[in-house]
Amino acid sequence: MVRLNDLPEFGLALAPADQAMLGRDGLGELQEFLQHVGAAHATRLVSLPDLAQRLDLGAVLVKDEGGRLGLGSFKALGGAYAVATLVREAAAKQLGRPVAFADLDRPEVRAIAGGLTFGCATDGNHGRSVAWGAQLVGAKAVIFVHGGVSAGRVDAIASYGAEVVRVAGSYDDSVADAARVCGEHGWTVVSDTSWPGYEQIPALVMQGYTRMVSEALGQVARPPTHVFIQAGVGGVAAAVAAHCRLVFSEADRPRIVVVEPARAACVLAAAEAGEVVRLPHGEPTVMAMLECQEASRIAWRVLARSADAFMTVDEADAVAAMRCLAWPGGEDQAVTAGESGAAGLAGLLRVAEDGQMRAALGLDGQARVLLFVTEGATDPARYRELVA
Repeated sequence: MVRLNDLPEFGLALAPADQAMLGRDGLGELQEFLQHVGAAHATRLVSLPDLAQRLDLGAVLVKDEGGRLGLGSFKALGGAYAVATLVREAAAKQLGRPVAFADLDRPEVRAIAGGLTFGCATDGNHGRSVAWGAQLVGAKAVIFVHGGVSAGRVDAIASYGAEVVRVAGSYDDSVADAARVCGEHGWTVVSDTSWPGYEQIPALVMQGYTRMVSEALGQVARPPTHVFIQAGVGGVAAAVAAHCRLVFSEADRPRIVVVEPARAACVLAAAEAGEVVRLPHGEPTVMAMLECQEASRIAWRVLARSADAFMTVDEADAVAAMRCLAWPGGEDQAVTAGESGAAGLAGLLRVAEDGQMRAALGLDGQARVLLFVTEGATDPARYRELVA
């Protein structure tokens, strides 16, 4: 399914705050943070020429986030960056002077961080990033996970010293529980989704994600004509769409196609309704990192103005895409992609075999498609089971 964007907001200028956070101006502080943690190098960009030929496309390019900061996903860029930024702000306020990322290891700053607790809800990867960020600065982390989060992902979060709290119900139930418990204890919620009155911290998380797309655009020989990007609450899709909107002219801007699981298509639901809506919790999806019932409001504000199309993929589509990357055939390099990480390719494969969808998106033999494998095998046992 593909729904082209005919919303009245489409094409309007992004809000000034979104432009400041998600364009080139926000990349400087990200670079300082990555230099502080010794991880300023880019993740790899993989060209898949044999796959492009099979799909009758000019190029298929994959940004592989499986090696990002040793955490296995692009989420490493968001939660940890937000935690470090919030500690800087708290320390600057208490010390009465500016605090840089390079100061985070100073005893007086770590003493302040030690009195802070950060909480969040997660499907796995965001919580791992927040936990790592808290460990990095000497703060505490309490991570809320719903019943669908695998034991392997819970263990990965706990390995960074975080307390993990199991919540009955869905991801959105864990979001509500995290907000309630953190409010009761005076902890800081570091969420990758936003709601009325809560936007500053999700915006920091999204700002972290712009590093991924900025790197990718710097690694390609020619700019992409299309980007297929997956969405849970919409944060990474919005970061990609906004950054492309801000660094390209309108004539050169790639078309942004947002891909979601059919079982959890909250961004598509917003596109159909013209506003954020809450979906009922239904059958779980294999794309567990994308299983969300309500889009982030700040993300939707950006996507309503910047994304060209919204589509869904089925469970079998995601597994087929994982196997396509794991066993590419020909001379193409293999790429390890988790279930959610392969969703963008799943969308491309579905469009490529449908003449009407190809025509609607202008996906012809000259198209250069950029994909983001947003996670590697963050649950190795599950990965081996699915690609076998």
